[in-house]
Amino acid sequence: MAKIEFQGIYKSFGDNHVLRGVDLSVDLGEVFFIIGQSGAGKSVLVKHLIGLLRPDQGRIYLDGQDVTDLKEKEFYPIRKRCAMVFQNSTLFDSMTLVENVALPIRKHLGANQEEAIEMAKDKLRLVGMKRYADRFPADFGDGMRKKVAIARALTLDPEFVIFDEPTTGIDPISAAMVDKLIRHLSDNVGVTSIVISHDLRSIFGIADRIAMLYQGKLRLDGTQQDFKESDDPVVQQFIQGLPDGPMEV
Repeated sequence: MAKIEFQGIYKSFGDNHVLRGVDLSVDLGEVFFIIGQSGAGKSVLVKHLIGLLRPDQGRIYLDGQDVTDLKEKEFYPIRKRCAMVFQNSTLFDSMTLVENVALPIRKHLGANQEEAIEMAKDKLRLVGMKRYADRFPADFGDGMRKKVAIARALTLDPEFVIFDEPTTGIDPISAAMVDKLIRHLSDNVGVTSIVISHDLRSIFGIADRIAMLYQGKLRLDGTQQDFKESDDPVVQQFIQGLPDGPMEV
């Protein structure tokens, strides 16, 4: 069985029907990309997994457990297993990098300051930022701050990490570093990565599998090769970045 399953997910905000019956599964250990235009419902879909949104219809399963109707407190262990790295790094400017990463360790694991700092340094090492542990977020660009945010997401040793537009707004070299890190986490740490993106370089660089949402529905679910060989004009317009075609803007 797939580790994560979305079954028949519908979600509307007023008259805006964002998701119209989406079925998706994510397998253990893969780098799984969810792609599509802005507003296609990519972030909306994954937020259902950790209880930030509730579907109008449909079910969500994690390891066969139905998590759709869990109460807020019941989502706490789910969120420890499924961490989310938001588009903005959201680091505290007044705290050093290691203090930022140590914060959830102290809060959720009950470690004292010394223990939390040592554990945080180990997570910073995973993302190649340990040597900068005592510096502040303002000393770094968006790409390196993003790596620290990823280190912080790893503090509770999650099985699944959701990356929301991880390369948006950063330069190509930093974006390549983030992509390499995501691939490393899946290949060497065993993390299952769900990446929300419209960055074609990332999509065709590190994805094991790709799902495209369009007009609230799943348009195509397959490998990089499946997308390149697809004769769907909507898929081809998107992956080639063409201004003209059937896709509505």
